Amino acid sequence: MKITKVGRLAVGAAVVGLFPLVSPASAQDLAGRTVEFVIPFAESGGSAQWANFFAPLLSQHLAGNPTVVVRYRPGAGSTAGANWFQEQTNGDGTVIFGTSGSTQFPYLLGDPRVRYEYKDWKVVLSSGTGGVVYLPPDLGERFDGSFNNLKDEAYLYGSQGATTLDLVPLLAFKLLGLNVDPVFGIEGRGHGRLMFERGEANIDYQTTSAYLRSVQPLVDQGLAVPAFTYGFLDASGEIVRDPTFPDIPSFKEVCEATDGCETSGVGWDAWNAFFVAGFAAQKLVYLPGTASQEVVDMYTKAIDDIIARPDFAEISAEALGEYPQGTGAAALAANEQATTVTPEAKQYVLDWLRDAYNITLQ
Repeated sequence: MKITKVGRLAVGAAVVGLFPLVSPASAQDLAGRTVEFVIPFAESGGSAQWANFFAPLLSQHLAGNPTVVVRYRPGAGSTAGANWFQEQTNGDGTVIFGTSGSTQFPYLLGDPRVRYEYKDWKVVLSSGTGGVVYLPPDLGERFDGSFNNLKDEAYLYGSQGATTLDLVPLLAFKLLGLNVDPVFGIEGRGHGRLMFERGEANIDYQTTSAYLRSVQPLVDQGLAVPAFTYGFLDASGEIVRDPTFPDIPSFKEVCEATDGCETSGVGWDAWNAFFVAGFAAQKLVYLPGTASQEVVDMYTKAIDDIIARPDFAEISAEALGEYPQGTGAAALAANEQATTVTPEAKQYVLDWLRDAYNITLQ
């Protein structure tokens, strides 16, 4: 079984200041117990890799060294598992739940399948990631930091669906003014990469771990050219270059360089909200709302101890990239950012989904 890592998500000091600091850990003990780390996805995806990275580490660092096992409850785009967790009242620390951007998005969009409320849960970890958009060599050689010379191209993109994490790249393509025809229905981002490799798609993105594992070799062979990352948030909440890919411009930089793409206004606000929910604060770990502060403190201490391990950077690099992770006040701030969208930005996305893809959620 693998494990995932934890750290501190960079968020604005003003936001962090809205939340109280976590009190010192208590003497809570889970000796002889089994902790179920539930994720609302199948065992083959990125969330499974993330949960299985953390499970052994939590077993080592939680008080009493309980057995930590990952349980999978896939279905309905992850809303089935989240609805199940909403009904859990066992707050003794033996049940924790991991969400992803695919769980945040239906919540933000008011999907009728959602019967869960993030505000009822107690967050103990936020874990961010990144994403890289890339092109084939014939288009990549014409990319000069903007898409001004590439707007007349017809793009094909393999997509899992417009309301999945693919909402972030699809909305970015819209803001850039690109003519992108998504091929919906692929089973995972790995299938999108295979379409790219076969020449069936000429624009694609992969999350950081998948990019490092499967796309960087294509770049090294001259078979793919990175265009931009989605970026990451600095301490003031501003989008900066992705720390794992400091030599690749962020989407904000490319947008600013591309005619007609604006980094202000309701369209940008909408993209930014879903970027945070889908990437900068993509994965979050929760205890049920019935958990005591004592149990929250126990988990916070365990995760902080994991982060402080001398070998943490080494063992987490491949699974997580070089991203800050969040506990305590930082996790609370990330949770707030990842589950909040303004009414105007939400309506912008709903109107775009309806007009562009004939998708109606409400």
